[in-house]
Parts: sequence; structure tokens; C-alpha cells
Amino acid sequence: MTGKELAEMMRYSVSDCHRALVKEYGRYVYAIVYNKIRSCGTKEDVEECVSDVFADIFMKCEFDMSSDTDIKALVSTIAGRKAIDRFRSLCARANHITDTEEEDMRALASDFSVDEHVDRSEMRRVLLDKIDELGEPDSTIIIQKFYYNRNSREIAKSISMTDVAVRARCSRAISKLRAKLVEAGMSV
Repeated sequence: MTGKELAEMMRYSVSDCHRALVKEYGRYVYAIVYNKIRSCGTKEDVEECVSDVFADIFMKCEFDMSSDTDIKALVSTIAGRKAIDRFRSLCARANHITDTEEEDMRALASDFSVDEHVDRSEMRRVLLDKIDELGEPDSTIIIQKFYYNRNSREIAKSISMTDVAVRARCSRAISKLRAKLVEAGMSV
């Protein structure tokens, strides 16, 4: 979803725009916030922080949404900063975490990032959808070649084609897939 798309939605209906934004990025924001404050906050703290994130995003939507770029980076930045602020305030209120413990938690959190995991999962989903859109036998060829590491001869036997035909279709399918991914906003 781009900034211009949001601005256009807001022109027609602010509440529809807000609903679309929460539907599109709700789980993503929740994952970011939960990852940051799960060690010191309750479920209510997480939900309150998620609400604050969307409130900030809605404020940003009202003032500066003229960009053609995807707003996922903006959403991620706002969610991360709000969650860190909430983490600090919860820890200060509880007064039970020292600076060294906070750094230890950051080190643990840096080993596994929910944000990156969600991004990778979403990219895989989009990639598989785009491969599926290629149709048969192209999607089968791509899946067998790149997911199962099969060579042209093995693929040709399984789909009753010649090696040369499989290589030619694979080359064309990769070109089509690259175009579809660029169209979907993914860099190749």
C-alpha cells in the first residue's frame, strides 16, 4: 500500500482508510511490538502500544502521504520506536531491570528478529503466488529447478518434455517471474 493510495482512500472515507490500514498491517505491527515488549509487558500493554502505533500512522496519513513508495518501512519504523519507548517506560515503572540486563535482552532479541521473519514469510508467499500465476508447466519447472534442485533432464522426465524444451521454458518463465515480482514491488 502506497502513501498516495492511502491519501486517495482518506479523501473518500477516513474510517475505510483506517480499516484498510489496520487490516493490511495489523499483524505486522503486533509482531514488532510483541517482540520488543514481551519480556516486561502484559498483553494489554502490547495492545495499547499497537493502538498507539496506528494512531501515529493515522496522524502521519493526514499530513504527509504523497509518496508513491510502499509505506511498510514507515509502519515498521513507527512500530519499532513506539515499542522501544513503551519498553523503557514499562521497565522504568517496574524498576526491576538494570542497564546490563537491558543490554542482555537486546543481544538476545538481535539473534532472532520477528520483523525479519515476517518480512521473509511475506516475500515467500508473494514469490510462490507469482510462480503459481505462471501456469503449467512453467510453475512446475521453476519449483522443481529451484526448490528441489533438479536438473533439466530430471524435470523433463517428470513432465514428459525434452531437456531442451525444459531449459527454454525455464528461461522464459524466469523472465516472466522477474517482471511479475518487479510489478509486485519486489526488487530482483
